[in-house]
Amino acid sequence: MKQNVYDIKGNVVGEVELNDILFGAEVNEALLHQVVVAQLANKRQGTQSNLTRSEVRGGGKKPYRQKGTGRARQGSIRAPQWNKGGIVFAKKPRDFSQKINKQARIAALKSALSGKVADGNFIVLNDLKLERAKTKEITAILKALKIDKKTLIVTEEHNESVVRSSNNIESVKTTTAELINVYDLVGNAKCLITLGAVKKIEEVYA
Repeated sequence: MKQNVYDIKGNVVGEVELNDILFGAEVNEALLHQVVVAQLANKRQGTQSNLTRSEVRGGGKKPYRQKGTGRARQGSIRAPQWNKGGIVFAKKPRDFSQKINKQARIAALKSALSGKVADGNFIVLNDLKLERAKTKEITAILKALKIDKKTLIVTEEHNESVVRSSNNIESVKTTTAELINVYDLVGNAKCLITLGAVKKIEEVYA
């Protein structure tokens, strides 16, 4: 499978042969969904906590006598129906993490990459070197490549100039080849990747 290689001005400067195992796999939507759900679950902190009636301070004394007042009987001012009372089904800290085995995660990544290539949303750059860390530098590149949708920029290594230039653009997210993941690929319409990043991904996963 061959893919055009562009420069930052939007010109075709060559071709790259993509590994069919990694970029020509069958798209498994069910597996993609499973891995994305697991990634989102693993991001949850699970630290939310409310107090039950046994944990709320006060309420040891019966608020008023059982009979003769004309009001409903009450045993504690910290019962759930009282203001500042305990929560009935109080939320407590819990672990939301889901385990995805290595083979499934790699298969989902191959599926996500293959889907981007099949849809024509996988754009390879020969290099991504910026003169200055300015937002307009990235904006000019996206305009030259006619990209107007949510985009994931993948570089071979951490590039501070690219990260700083993209921070102010809401529709652009940056990552590196070693940190590429299914959620970022699925969550962005386009994948703009450097040639070096493609080679690095193929070395690891192909």
